[in-house]
Amino acid sequence: MSDHQRRDLFKKSIAIGLLAVTGAGRAQPAWPSHPIRLVVPYTAGGGTDAVARLLAERIAQETKWSIVVENKPGGAGNIGLDIVAKASADGYTLGLGQTSNLAINPVATEHVPFNEKEDFVAVAALAEVPTILVIRQDAPWATLADLIKSGRASNTPLKQGLAGTGTVGHLAGVMLARKAGMSNVLDIPYKGAAPAITDLLGGQTDYMFATPQAVIGMLKAGRLRALAVTSLKRLPILPNVPTVAESGFADFQATDWKVLVAPAKTPKNVLQMLNSAAERALSQNITRERLAAEGSLPMGGSLEAAARFLQTEQKRWQELIKASAIQFD
Repeated sequence: MSDHQRRDLFKKSIAIGLLAVTGAGRAQPAWPSHPIRLVVPYTAGGGTDAVARLLAERIAQETKWSIVVENKPGGAGNIGLDIVAKASADGYTLGLGQTSNLAINPVATEHVPFNEKEDFVAVAALAEVPTILVIRQDAPWATLADLIKSGRASNTPLKQGLAGTGTVGHLAGVMLARKAGMSNVLDIPYKGAAPAITDLLGGQTDYMFATPQAVIGMLKAGRLRALAVTSLKRLPILPNVPTVAESGFADFQATDWKVLVAPAKTPKNVLQMLNSAAERALSQNITRERLAAEGSLPMGGSLEAAARFLQTEQKRWQELIKASAIQFD
């Protein structure tokens, strides 16, 4: 082969290589190129599942993306989130984290299979559900201040019903007792909200912090009374019920929040697209109305704001648990 032929062959090889590189670059599919999996670490039909399905529906309507909700319950939410923690960091597997599995469980239970601070990145703060401090209709306290006064007395202790040990309602009660100096409170744990409410109505306990879904019917029927809610803002479904913060405890907040998370190291541009889509979905009137109807408050905010919120909440709840020396079942 002559020098001229070798030069021509070299030039053709370079050209073919450039075409291959260019073609490969053009062949890269736009994200998302296939359905996104949204893992809900609880059973279908619950509050977390409802928020997940509402979000998936509204984002799909807005973006035309395909989002498949998968329920992976078990382990107090740990099993589903562990699937997310170990998934490929490509934006195609997301999870719905909340107060219990991202802030409480890691210090309340042993053998959590993931690191809540290192294995996830916050995508968007979605919604929060406060608890409601409820008493019987015929209870002697007219206000939260009246209840606190009884909890400070040295005679018969107040009995606080718990829907479960380590729940947001339980820790809301712990937080109030610490801040208000209620030293004479006896916690009575139950296996769920229904038996706790039954005993509250029957006079076996004096008060409890319950979710809106659990007590709104009884509040409307006049069987229970609400003294305060634990969000910073009043609930639209209970506009006349003050917040604990309004009642003399500035910045008091205890909510079951929902945060969309992805595996750590998910590309920033993908996270930004997901955050923007969630923001648009949360701004829609239909989304806000449906959240309000179930006692939830929409959140939202930037990617950076979601990360700050998650970090702050993890620190706040975990410090409360450690300082209170709570014994978990």
